[in-house]
Amino acid sequence: QVQLVESGGGLVQAGGSLRLSCAASGRTFTSYTMGWFRQAPGKEREFVAAINYGGGITVYADSVKGRFTISRDNGLNTGFLQMDSLKPEDTAIYYCAAGPLPYRLYKSGTSYDYWGQGTQVTVSS
Repeated sequence: QVQLVESGGGLVQAGGSLRLSCAASGRTFTSYTMGWFRQAPGKEREFVAAINYGGGITVYADSVKGRFTISRDNGLNTGFLQMDSLKPEDTAIYYCAAGPLPYRLYKSGTSYDYWGQGTQVTVSS
């Protein structure tokens, strides 16, 4: 079992930065892919970024490429999402997720086994 707890959300002006954290319990987290997803009001949940267990493979949604950076520290059992140059359209609840996924499923939310409760990110214009 893996439990995930996100933190670091908040209110920021457009152009600003936030760093989200995803603290995991359970030793198996270090062998799992970790992903970040978001859901804005009235919209479907969408993929943001994913990183493999070792941190050597990362994947990003086109909408955040070049602005967001996903990373992880397996020694701390924690994942991160550094968000720079934030835009109002980045406003959403952000969720971290984990699971033993092959690369072809990194963007598939239904393939992840474990989810956090989410953290709100609001970007004002």
